Amino acid sequence: MTARSIHRMPRRRRIAAAGAVAVAASLLLSACGDQTNDAGDGDTKTKGSDAKFFDQLPKKIQNDGVIKVGSDIAYAPIEFMDEGNKIAGIDPDIAKALGKELGVELKFNNGSFAQLVVGLNSGRYDLVMSAMTDTKERQEGVSKDAKGGADFVNYFQAGSAILVQKGNPKKVESLEDLCGLSVAAQRGTANESLMEEQGKKCDDKIKPFVADKDTDTITQLQTKRSDAVITDYPVAVYNEQTAGGGKLFEVTGDQIDAAPYGIAVNKENQQLRDAVQKALQEIIDNGEYEKVLKKWNAQDGAVEKATVNAGK
Repeated sequence: MTARSIHRMPRRRRIAAAGAVAVAASLLLSACGDQTNDAGDGDTKTKGSDAKFFDQLPKKIQNDGVIKVGSDIAYAPIEFMDEGNKIAGIDPDIAKALGKELGVELKFNNGSFAQLVVGLNSGRYDLVMSAMTDTKERQEGVSKDAKGGADFVNYFQAGSAILVQKGNPKKVESLEDLCGLSVAAQRGTANESLMEEQGKKCDDKIKPFVADKDTDTITQLQTKRSDAVITDYPVAVYNEQTAGGGKLFEVTGDQIDAAPYGIAVNKENQQLRDAVQKALQEIIDNGEYEKVLKKWNAQDGAVEKATVNAGK
């Protein structure tokens, strides 16, 4: 999913509401194939032309009543499948709030993270919402996971973190300490780039494990086939606090390179981009956005303004 260095946020900020999700939900969930779920199970209370920003959506979306959202739904607490096989997490809850302002349903479609922007630009998805870091490379289509580029409506702020086994047996405190170790990261993410960049600086090279699903990198750490995982900070903290009742993993060192998450929109669909930006600002202003982040103990990642392409 998505890498980023600011002072580390307090660990206690995360996951009261997610505590009921078992290790199977936080660790080994891998949503299958192209499973589709809507963010609110049809609970879009303000429908059609009654919604504030419905008339600002493209006509096709108005007629369909649906926005198709591409997402890699295996990234708790951002988006994941709960024990009832329903989508849960920060992104789906924000999407549900956006849907009320737009008057349409936001339906999530599961896919490989590295192919989400490709799917967006081929018309498979209308939006991508998947803890995707907004970067200039992705905006311009330079990065290998963003062919064709995209615009980003910025809605959250997070960085990367290093997750290790409880007790930190390899004494890892920073990226430099990963030299000579086996390190896991998800394919097509800023975290993979961090691992690659650090590997170039090492005399004793990093032994990389790159997986299509972030949950597979966590499993690699759990089974001690990797010494560390580089993942997004909220995901690292979630696994620290919930996996094995908090007895399996710990986050080490500071948060790395904090940057905005963005809702990706096709560059040619500025009408949809602008409607989503206005709806996001509305839920920030009316308090619904704050309610979502408070539910997931994620207030430290809040933004005050819905910007576009703020990534560097």
